[in-house]
Amino acid sequence: MDADVVRAVNDLTGRWVRSLPPGNSVVSGLGLWPLLAILATAADEPGRAELAAAAGVSADDGSRLAAELISALDSSADLHAALGVWVSEQLKLAESFSDVVPAPVVGMLIGQSAVDKPRLDGWAAEHTDGLIRQMPVDISPDVMLVLASALCLRTTWVRPFTEQVKHVGSGAWAGSWHWLERTDTDLDSVRRYDDLTVITVRGDADVDVLLGVGGGVDGLLDAAARPRDGVPGSELIDGSDVVAPGVRLGKTTASRPDVRLSLPSFEVSASHDLLESAELFGLSAVSSGSQGHFSAISPEPLAIGQAKQEVLARFFATGFEAAAVTSMAMTRAAMVTRQERRLDVVLDQPFAFAAVLRESRLPIVAGWIESPTEAG
Repeated sequence: MDADVVRAVNDLTGRWVRSLPPGNSVVSGLGLWPLLAILATAADEPGRAELAAAAGVSADDGSRLAAELISALDSSADLHAALGVWVSEQLKLAESFSDVVPAPVVGMLIGQSAVDKPRLDGWAAEHTDGLIRQMPVDISPDVMLVLASALCLRTTWVRPFTEQVKHVGSGAWAGSWHWLERTDTDLDSVRRYDDLTVITVRGDADVDVLLGVGGGVDGLLDAAARPRDGVPGSELIDGSDVVAPGVRLGKTTASRPDVRLSLPSFEVSASHDLLESAELFGLSAVSSGSQGHFSAISPEPLAIGQAKQEVLARFFATGFEAAAVTSMAMTRAAMVTRQERRLDVVLDQPFAFAAVLRESRLPIVAGWIESPTEAG
């Protein structure tokens, strides 16, 4: 997989999580990145440069790299990825359409939500194994094109957790919670990166889940890019009582040192309206103005009218699953017309009339209307 693309997705995800308000949340920069890369290739300036900067990729290469990324993801044992495009029956496509939009045209849009939405929802459910059942897009006659990505991840732990109910007596987490616990002989599944502790929970195929203590998601993403850095658990075990954030030294009756990991199971989902942070995602120019922004897609003026993501993640005793569906809907760009002052004349009272010859002004007929004569 292209290292520059991995870095670009990591950077996008980091910027996104830094912008989130406090509280539980989840995002998929991976689900969004291919769409931004494709749009960068398809867009006209100035949106082209903005999208390329947000995606961290050359606009000329964005569409190709997005297709390659989706193909690489779909070869994973645990991860499924898909791109799809739906086009309005009314939209004329440019000859360059297939060059800049590498995703397959899944279907046509007729502009009726009762018909189009179930088809889009079905695609979302199919490509997320039912974890997300609705495409995050509103269908109306104004929607000319929908571009979407779907991701589905299911992995099983190499070493499952035991389940119990744990009571926390005080603090922000006071209460009773569904709790998971397990022991692992791999001391180096724990690493300290300065004030951050990273714990790796291995899946049984090609996906691991990282847990971070003492730092935010941004720090965890940085550590994820440096898996061999930091101080490994095999060295931490020779330290003092508190050897890293969230880590203390204890005792075991096992024949060799081990790691005991304890945490609550969790499920978190989120709905994101990406246009609320349009500048963050390079969508400012292409979602505003009266001119079109995607002449490589259609000769008709198009703009991004909707950009949304539905995403969820679950961490439980036997494994981890996550899914994301991200969609972009293009509408016809709003045409701004010149407006001047006018005179509004309303004849809602008795009035006179006359017919005359234009040059001589000779009256032909004349009369008076006291009241309307034709019933509605």
